[in-house]
Amino acid sequence: MNAIELRIKGKVQGVGFRPFVWLLANKYGLKGDVNNDGKGVLIRFVEPDDKALQQFLSDLQTKLPPLALITDIQQQKKHGENLPHFSEFLIRESENNKMDTQIIPDAATCPDCVEELFNPQNRRYHYPFINCTHCGPRFTIIKKIPYDRQNTAMADFPLCPECEQEYKDPSNRRFHAQPNACAVCGPHIWLQDRHHQLAIHEMALKQTALLLQDGKIIAIKGIGGFHLACDARNEAAVKLLRERKHRPTKPLAVMIPNLDSLNDLNGLEIQLLTSTTAPIVLLAKHKVPSLAPNIAPKLNEIGVMLPSNPLQHLLLREVNTPLVMTSANSSGYPPVLDNESAVEKLADLADAYLCHNRDILQRADDSLVRVAFDGLETLRRARGYVPDETPLTITNQRNILALGADLKNTFCLLKQNQAIVTQHIGDTTNEWVQQQLETNLSLFSQIYQFKPERIAVDAHQGYFSSKIGKNLAKQGNVPYVKILHHHAHIVAVLAEHHCYEKVIGIALDGIGMGENGQFWGGECLLVEGKNCQHLGGLPPVALPGGDIAATQPWRNWLAHLQQFVPNWRNIATKTCQNLPWEPLAHAISRRLNSPPVSSTGRLFDAVAYGLGIAGEKLSWEGEAACHLEALAEQSSFAKGERGAVNFSVKMPVKENQLDLAVFWQTWLAYEGTPAEKAFAFHYALAKGFSDLARQHAQHHNCRTIVLSGGVIHNQLLRRLLKENLTEFTLLSAHQYPMGDGGLSLGQAVIAAYL
Repeated sequence: MNAIELRIKGKVQGVGFRPFVWLLANKYGLKGDVNNDGKGVLIRFVEPDDKALQQFLSDLQTKLPPLALITDIQQQKKHGENLPHFSEFLIRESENNKMDTQIIPDAATCPDCVEELFNPQNRRYHYPFINCTHCGPRFTIIKKIPYDRQNTAMADFPLCPECEQEYKDPSNRRFHAQPNACAVCGPHIWLQDRHHQLAIHEMALKQTALLLQDGKIIAIKGIGGFHLACDARNEAAVKLLRERKHRPTKPLAVMIPNLDSLNDLNGLEIQLLTSTTAPIVLLAKHKVPSLAPNIAPKLNEIGVMLPSNPLQHLLLREVNTPLVMTSANSSGYPPVLDNESAVEKLADLADAYLCHNRDILQRADDSLVRVAFDGLETLRRARGYVPDETPLTITNQRNILALGADLKNTFCLLKQNQAIVTQHIGDTTNEWVQQQLETNLSLFSQIYQFKPERIAVDAHQGYFSSKIGKNLAKQGNVPYVKILHHHAHIVAVLAEHHCYEKVIGIALDGIGMGENGQFWGGECLLVEGKNCQHLGGLPPVALPGGDIAATQPWRNWLAHLQQFVPNWRNIATKTCQNLPWEPLAHAISRRLNSPPVSSTGRLFDAVAYGLGIAGEKLSWEGEAACHLEALAEQSSFAKGERGAVNFSVKMPVKENQLDLAVFWQTWLAYEGTPAEKAFAFHYALAKGFSDLARQHAQHHNCRTIVLSGGVIHNQLLRRLLKENLTEFTLLSAHQYPMGDGGLSLGQAVIAAYL
């Protein structure tokens, strides 16, 4: 008997792949079977017609279900094997053991389910948990593998006869859709205050809409966590939310009912907003009219998303107005996941709670992206993208675990040449986030059957992530390696671009551990695989008070004045008159709790304070830098009118360092508007680093320059760097954040080289 076996790998389980194969096989009259196993999907054909087989293979790769992705097809002929006799094409039961296939991220409600959701004739009309194999929760409801209903949050909801019939019918798009449910057998919603249930089912939605229209703040349970919602056009409601959340200026994301209320979107922005990942997309403010002015004060962009689950579709249709949708957490804490915690921990934030009884097993914040001048830019990678795998073009035979950093933490599992980077976990200085990190480590190890053979950590041994990595290495008796922070930043970009040549790296961020215990944050590096050589960058400047300087920009302003400006006392007297600047200056001069740091982030803080756009204390990370960029973008220079301008503001290269003495003295003397001075700073910084990178690229014969670190998310600075370095290949990240959210990928790749 002649037979053909096809081994398919990729996103091929839980996405309607087997019924797709079944339909194709029947279309072309092929006999055999298909099943899931630990390696992916196995298809067997007995006595196949060659022409029919080729047509099948063509359709298999070009007409995939929406969430499916094939990464590998292996074809093998079988002759005289002991195969069963097939009179038709069958779907066999799963045989999951050791897993070698991909877990599917949560996917936004598909058009077919949206149509059914609002069709009064459909049995799932207005059912807030409608889904099918093309959409719905995946990662956030999984307990363990195999991905079967009993191993998900749906285990508590036995299928009713109608849902079970759909689940077992290969011709139905709900065939083996594990979250499949309806109002008879599935989860339900209710509205409550802190003490009583107020309404259930559809009345809960209607009352929620009325409360939102009345200016109230509602905690809403979603797929990967709770949101706090209010009317985005009601300035008083937004102000109240800010006061309760102690979030005076940090921008708030907005969910809109549909695209009709947006202006001038480009094709990629539309594609992202309507994609299955459904991220928050940063849009220029003029594209999002009629919102309260305090949604994103002093910024030029607003984060916008469309409804991504059926409950949100129903609520936005009912309220018919844009809603603020921000993470439901107290300041410094991760978003809550369960109903009881929401009522307890959000008592001072929310007026009521729209809850449901399907558990959120894995936290997944909203992803955040931007369509920049140089393409897609990912600022936070979570819901919709995780746990997608990234294939790398490296040789690696070990299981490597990389723990990332303490801020914007993610960790990475590297299995041979497949990298799995987790969702955004957050700031691990918080004990609740530490618990979530440890829980996620356990989950990912289980679902990927992953036992690390090498562990990579940040070189900063005070990080919680470094400590937990060291402990895991000791428990598992495996080696662990310490990776320089900025080396990992550069290699993360190289890994994404499958580039492994010798490069010059420009790594700009707040702070990270460098060589010999030095704190870096504005560096030019020579990077080739496991090797990293420091070439220069910003000079070290005192960080007065240590970490507190990251939230009090006047401290950095004083430190820079004291180090680089001769008449600094006169300036400090005028600009810091109500602050304890004199004792701080004394501490700086005596090097008391003022470690030297070559930080680009703290330089931004100092310039912003000098312009009067940063207060004594920042309320969110990056606030001063974001306001400085937004101000600079308002200048005529940023709009392309700088060709004839010869800036007197300079940041020349002197002995492999940018000369900040020249910068500060020329910048303070520059008589431009605040917007022009903000732009002049960006221009001088970009010119200085461009000159430094060019000098070393020529010396080391490098053709490629890599930009990374959180500061590189500054579009204006990145654009100026790229304009200044047109003779080189310039690489920056697109699929992963350039800040610490992408760091674990770089750590894992470096560890593979060692």
